[in-house]
Amino acid sequence: MNFYTGEIFAIDKPYGMTSFGALAHVRYVISRKLGIKRIKIGHAGTLDPLATGVLVLCTGKATKQIEQLQAHDKEYTCTLQLGATTASYDKEHEVNQTFPTEHITRERIDEALKQFVGDIQQTPPTFSACKVDGERSYNLRRAGEEVVLKPKSVRIDEIEVMDFDPTTMLLQLRVVCGKGTYIRALARDLGRALDSGAYLTALRRTRVGAIKVENSINFDHFKEWLDQQEIDEKHQ
Repeated sequence: MNFYTGEIFAIDKPYGMTSFGALAHVRYVISRKLGIKRIKIGHAGTLDPLATGVLVLCTGKATKQIEQLQAHDKEYTCTLQLGATTASYDKEHEVNQTFPTEHITRERIDEALKQFVGDIQQTPPTFSACKVDGERSYNLRRAGEEVVLKPKSVRIDEIEVMDFDPTTMLLQLRVVCGKGTYIRALARDLGRALDSGAYLTALRRTRVGAIKVENSINFDHFKEWLDQQEIDEKHQ
């Protein structure tokens, strides 16, 4: 492996960590291994702190491929709690409203999901990294400011119901989608389509393009993985 000429690999990002935090740890471990101050590294597509799974990292000259990698389709598995909402549409915030769920059936869920498959307009969550006048939207929200984001065109190729428990109103989905799709926003919009509410209780990115989570490096054992690699330290 040559981290200067460029390597592309994926880690399985742990729960509760930012994508930047995960990247910073990997950069530190690689830089120490190479005996340099700082290796060039970037990631191809942010994962929310409360999401886990495939985070694609590119080093050295391979960072030029980040944009191309971000365009690849992505697969997620997620769990939604129906009948309630939070400000961030996930567990980062407390439940702020509850809704009736007695009318929600599996058939109604299947019917509602149809409208989200294909090319759709989706408004990103205001607790997101979207920029508003150069500022991150989530920073503005955390500072108590109101934020209005415009809908964007996104593509969802597949939505499959993996499980639905009518007693707890927990719904598990598998989603295959294109760049810029927010699964949290899908949860929000599905909740509304069901005349109720919904937020994410779990989110895992299982694939980016051909890179699957089972082929990703365990974050907690990244140093051990690196120690097993044959490393070429030449800059060319």
